[in-house]
Parts: sequence; C-alpha cells; structure tokens
Amino acid sequence: MQEISSTRQGLITYLLVWLFLGCALGGVISVASGTPLVNALLFAIPMNLVYAFESGYSAYYLCRAYPLGSRRAASITLVLTVAALVSGFLWLLIGSLWNSLCLLPGVSWAGIAFTSQLSLLLVGLGTLLYGFAAALHYLVIEFVRAKGAEQRELESLLMAQEAELRMLRTQIDPHFLFNSLNSISALTSQDPKAARRMTLELASFFRQSLGMEAHKKVTLGEEMVLIRHFLAIEQVRFGERLQVVELMGEGAAECLVPPMIIQPLVENAVKHGICNMPEGGTITISAHRAGSILNIRVANPVDEDMSSLRSEGHGIGLTNVRQRLSGAYKHEAGIQWGRHENSFGVDITMPAQTSEQGE
Repeated sequence: MQEISSTRQGLITYLLVWLFLGCALGGVISVASGTPLVNALLFAIPMNLVYAFESGYSAYYLCRAYPLGSRRAASITLVLTVAALVSGFLWLLIGSLWNSLCLLPGVSWAGIAFTSQLSLLLVGLGTLLYGFAAALHYLVIEFVRAKGAEQRELESLLMAQEAELRMLRTQIDPHFLFNSLNSISALTSQDPKAARRMTLELASFFRQSLGMEAHKKVTLGEEMVLIRHFLAIEQVRFGERLQVVELMGEGAAECLVPPMIIQPLVENAVKHGICNMPEGGTITISAHRAGSILNIRVANPVDEDMSSLRSEGHGIGLTNVRQRLSGAYKHEAGIQWGRHENSFGVDITMPAQTSEQGE
C-alpha cells in the first residue's frame, strides 16, 4: 500500500478504481432490489472507500510477510484465502452498521433493504476484491523490487565504467612523463639551458593539468591550453623543426571533451612523425562543429619509408583514446586513423556537448 500511496497520482488512481467499483455495486443493488439509485449509491460508495483502505493495508502487509518464492504456494494461497474470507465478512459487518445508521429516525431518505442475497453478494464480492488487492500489491512489490535491482545494476555498471575511465586516464600521465624525462635527459649533456627550460615547461604543464583532475569533461579550449604547454616542451628540443597550426571552427572551443584526450595524439605526431624527419614538419590540429557532432583531427607528416607505421594501433596512444571515447560516449563517438600519401591523420567524432547543455 505504501508503494501505491507514496505518490499523489498513485493514490488518486487507486481511489478512482474503488470509486468506480462502488458506483458499479450501487447500480447492481439498485437493479437487483429495486432500491432507488441514490440510496444504493449512498450505501455502496462510502462502504467501498472504507474497504479500499481496510483491504489495501491488510493485503499489503500480508504480501510483505509472505513474498512470492519465500514459501510454498499452497501456504501463501491458504493464508490469503482465510484473510480474504475474514475481510469479506468484516465488510458485511461494516455494510450492515452503515446501513443501520442510514435507517435511523430522521434519515428516511437513505438506507436500503438488507436481504440475505445482498449479504452473500457482499461477502463474495469482498473476498474477490481482497484477492484483487493482494494481486495488485504483489505486482507492485515485484515491480519495485525489479526496478531496484535494475537501478543497483546500473549503478554498479556506472561505477565500473568510471573506474575503468580513471584507470585509462592514469595511464596517460606516466606515459607522457616518461617520454618527457627521456627528452630532458637527452638534452642535459647537449644543452643544459634547454633542459632547464624544458623542465620548467613540464612543471607548468602538470600544474595546469592538476586543476582538471576533478572534471570528467573540460572544454576543448582548456584542452588546447594543455596541448600548447606540451608542444612548448617539445619545441625546446626540436626548435624550428616543429611547427604547429591550429584551426578552430566557430563554437568548437566551447564543446566539452574528456581531459587529455588529444594530448596522446599530438604526442604520437611528434614522436612518430616529426622526430623521424630530419627536416621536421607541421602538426595540424583542427576542430569544427557540425550540428550536434564535434570533429577533431590531428595530422602530421611522415617519412615515405614508414609505410607500416601504426598499423597495429600504435601502442598506448590510440588504443587509450579509443577506449576512453567508448567508455564516455559508447557508440556515439569514434576514432579513425590512416595514412594518405606522406601524411598521417587521426579523426575523432563525438557529441558536441557544451557547458550550457550539461552532462
């Protein structure tokens, strides 16, 4: 009963059903006994509404005490049958008392002729209605239980998904730090001042990234700030060999993306593109919004002899990005990569969410 009456809509629906049954009972009494319809309704409707709560709460607590599957079906049926019969006779008693009040002196316009046929009707109908109430409560209880189990399962899946995303994200920082420290180590003996400058840029990068740790999504503009820090670190080592072009379409910078989702792609572009070309090259980072879709592309030149480059997903970089996109957006996001002539490009598509739209 608590589940039904917990909301105003549920309670109103429950009472309307019993009100309809009361009107139907009044009509039956009026037709069968020739009693005026007003008298029959005055008798049946209040009695039905009282029985709605009496049978409702009784059936509710019995259904809670004898849940389906906890005991043998025969035991549950026996208990509910006895309760239904007792409730039917109790309803007859309530009806008799109510009719007696309606027949008191001065209330001659109310009351009905209480016959043995009416008594049998009330007991039988009360028993059936009690069974109806019990069946309704079993359905509601099982529905609430199934919904609760589904909610718990969904929460468990979300927790597992978030744990996986955190694990994937934590792979990025050590990977990037390892590569950066290797670069610093290489510069230490060749150019100590450049190594020091690179160390300071690395500190600035991680200082900037710490403020993004608590967020599941950041704007593309904030992500690009980190990318610029990273590229500043790499430009200490490569100098003029590393050139960067940013092409941001209208509205793209305000779109939300998972933190550190582009950095591994840019890192790959430097490590497997620019690093292997004596003359260097230009990394192009472009983004544009097409309706509800955000398209991001990272492209870099590659050496002609490196035809098999990234044929297996290129290690942690592309694999990590693909898994994070799948975990965050399911089938709504995707990543593709490939080589065209002397250029290698990675394309990301994802929903174009903004801070105003929310998560």
